[in-house]
Amino acid sequence: MLRIQDVVLYHIRMPLQHPFVTSTGGRQERDALIVELRTEDGLEGWGECVAGLEPRYSEETVYTAWAVMERILIPLLFAQDWAHPSDFPKAAAWVRGHPMAKAGIEMALWDLYGKQQNRSLMTLLGGVRNRVPVGVSIGIQESPQALVERVAHFVAQGYRRIKIKIRPGRDVDDVAAVRQAFPDIPLQVDANAAYDLETARKRLKALDEFNLLLIEQPLAYDDLWDHRALQQELQTPLCLDESIRHRRAARQALEMGACRIINIKQGRVGGLTEATAIHDVAMAHGAPVWCGGMLETGIGRAANLALASLPNFTLPGDISATERYYAEDITEEVFTLNPDGTMNVPRGPGLGVHVRRDRLARVTLHARRWTRGEVTHG
Repeated sequence: MLRIQDVVLYHIRMPLQHPFVTSTGGRQERDALIVELRTEDGLEGWGECVAGLEPRYSEETVYTAWAVMERILIPLLFAQDWAHPSDFPKAAAWVRGHPMAKAGIEMALWDLYGKQQNRSLMTLLGGVRNRVPVGVSIGIQESPQALVERVAHFVAQGYRRIKIKIRPGRDVDDVAAVRQAFPDIPLQVDANAAYDLETARKRLKALDEFNLLLIEQPLAYDDLWDHRALQQELQTPLCLDESIRHRRAARQALEMGACRIINIKQGRVGGLTEATAIHDVAMAHGAPVWCGGMLETGIGRAANLALASLPNFTLPGDISATERYYAEDITEEVFTLNPDGTMNVPRGPGLGVHVRRDRLARVTLHARRWTRGEVTHG
């Protein structure tokens, strides 16, 4: 059993190596919450809540996540002992929404549990491979030529799959330029819900000629029905990201033909337990999945790699090398790209990474500790 004695939240802000621009806006820094759990016998577990500074990708932010953790989820952690990390999402099921807040705490419980059992997260989740294929996600650039140059930079580093961000007016010409320069590279695009159905019908049909792996989330972030209509008109597979919040949405989307592929982000769906369940739903429907990224630190990146080691993650994920995003990470471990375009899955107990407290302190804007007995149980 895991008996939580202390909880510490850290609001961090980390500078990105390069600006990252999508259809929802650009950023040069990344905000997140780091969760530290400590047991009575001295074990430490770490988690990462991937909610950002503003409600662009999702309605959650670091501020809403902090509030729901402080007022509801941390008291819940202290209210009982935990036999298994998957018990936490069951206990928190009455809390509607707030999946990223839940996921940050659940990840730390998985890390604790793995250390207690002396087993890696990969093993605990049922992973089947020690290396996973990965790709790189490239934001919108100043021009198609600038985009081609950026793609060339990452191809030279060894990335075997490229994803580019698109939006209306920066779609067909950008894709055409990249495909002309790299006729054989696996290529996919991500719209981050930038299109309505009418605009998508006018512009995205032209992408069928470029042999794309997939078109990711072209329509509204909470839509299934219009994606179904659009998929019927396209040869290129649609992949849903923001629309898939839980296993029920995954089942519905696949049954109605709203997509053929699913991007799984453990933070978006409430944690690793739900992410694994979505993986299983997709596999039962014969639909491949891949692991999306949220510019994670080494903590979240380690969790993503363990998740992506499951058998139905057959497409490369957005789990790029540490140096792609950060000059200095908060973990001792630095994730690098293998010559074959894969990345090694951590094999140490739990997440398999060690947090550098000196580095964490340098990027922390605010931190607070809660101790068992000092918190009123919700």
